[in-house]
Amino acid sequence: MDALFLGFDCGTQSLKTTIIDYQNKKIIYEDSVHYDSDLPHYQTKHGVLHDGLSKTTPSLLFAEALDMAFERMIRKGLDLTLISAVSGSAQQHGSVYLNERGKSAFKNLNPNKSLKENFENGFSKDLSPIWMDASTSQECLEIEKAVGGSLFALKETGSSLFERFTGPQIRKFFKEEPASYKNTGLISLISGFMSSILSGSISPIDTADGSGMNLMSIEKGAWSKPFLEATADHLLEKLPPLSPSWRIIGEVSPYFTIKYGLNPKALAIIWSGDNPDSLLGLGIAESNVSAISLGTSFTYFGHMDTFRFDEKGEGHVFRSPDGHFMTLNCFKNGALAIEKMRSLYSLDLKSFENEVLKAKPGNDGKLLLPFFETEIVPKVLEAGVHRFHLNEEDVPGNCRALLEAEMLSMKVHSAWMGKAPTLIYATGGASKNKVLLQIMADVFNASVIERKVSNSACLGACLRAAYAYFSLNAKLTFKSLLANFFENGQEEKIVPKNPEAYHALIKHYADLEESYLNDFALKRR
Repeated sequence: MDALFLGFDCGTQSLKTTIIDYQNKKIIYEDSVHYDSDLPHYQTKHGVLHDGLSKTTPSLLFAEALDMAFERMIRKGLDLTLISAVSGSAQQHGSVYLNERGKSAFKNLNPNKSLKENFENGFSKDLSPIWMDASTSQECLEIEKAVGGSLFALKETGSSLFERFTGPQIRKFFKEEPASYKNTGLISLISGFMSSILSGSISPIDTADGSGMNLMSIEKGAWSKPFLEATADHLLEKLPPLSPSWRIIGEVSPYFTIKYGLNPKALAIIWSGDNPDSLLGLGIAESNVSAISLGTSFTYFGHMDTFRFDEKGEGHVFRSPDGHFMTLNCFKNGALAIEKMRSLYSLDLKSFENEVLKAKPGNDGKLLLPFFETEIVPKVLEAGVHRFHLNEEDVPGNCRALLEAEMLSMKVHSAWMGKAPTLIYATGGASKNKVLLQIMADVFNASVIERKVSNSACLGACLRAAYAYFSLNAKLTFKSLLANFFENGQEEKIVPKNPEAYHALIKHYADLEESYLNDFALKRR
């Protein structure tokens, strides 16, 4: 029987499950446990407890969701003795705080009890701060000052200090709940917590997910002493070690073999973050290949062989699962802006695309800064749509200007990565818009392929598990692993048709955006 690989994605709203048959290049099982509807007693809304700027999820929820995911696999008749290795991804930045009881529970999991029962009263902090949290601005300033400024933060950790990152969250806990902090035996990421449950031992944090903490020296792949000292007292004592993303922790915990019939020889592979695993799940392990996720927001993923950082602090650099580096830029006004533009002119999707096609590539120099909402990249604090050589009554011009602005902005704000892609994988809901993909191909002067992956993070976890498993007996690279699974060349490729229309427009857009941001900054002084 061919080897099967089990992967999870512990996301914001659900715990997703995927099983792949690697040799036959198939996804054979997918399912989701939705926190709000399947675990309503935690009273989350979209998986989150909201308290002003504070956004958390009960830590016990993650454990209970894992039990439910296994129960569903059994109910659906899956033979888990066929699983060769297990791994997972989790929402980046989220953290879990265990007391000594909880810390010792991993190796003593009782299969006659639920995971919820095994971990009850095991947390020094019952609620896990997650990536949506924005309550730690003061802590970011304190850490930045203590380490010597934002430039050092970028060089050392790959990112500026961000409220959602784990380090500032730990500092807030240390300051506001000193007794509970002192009572904490283990601080881990959500990925590390879930990895520890499956392995029955305290799991390391993988360097890819650890990159999103403002605590790790990104080039060394080790905890950063200046950041540890600036964050909280005795922090190193409470953190697990760091390890590469393909680390085999050991065989899976007897809890799962006894309770659910999981193969007792199945390997438990370290978990990672959703963004690094999405890179693998989209098939990227080369610096000339990028991915653009076209969801509510648009996210640009890149791969780098050597470390570079964005001096403006807009982009993030993480370690990639293959041991190199990955980049991530998030643009808030993505599909959201398209919806607003369609609403403005009362257009359905097809009518919107037809309007775009009425205007020629380059739009005769008509430009738009489409900040329908405040923006992450570039940092825009006040929403507003700004037109240049463009009348609001010009429907085709506005529709094309929006799509061109979204792609021009990505092109401008990814230039610091140093290597332009020759191939882009597009994913997410808006990737079905072939007009948008053609503009993408022209602006980047790169071929574009729509990658139809329903859960790239879950698939990436499966592929990391496969890599770790096969690497035991054969020399393997992530590039060859991905090429074999995805069989590139089978998908429709959109090639550049009008790249010359955007050569001058890229710089013109960059200058226009910079001028607007400078003017806005002057007005706020």
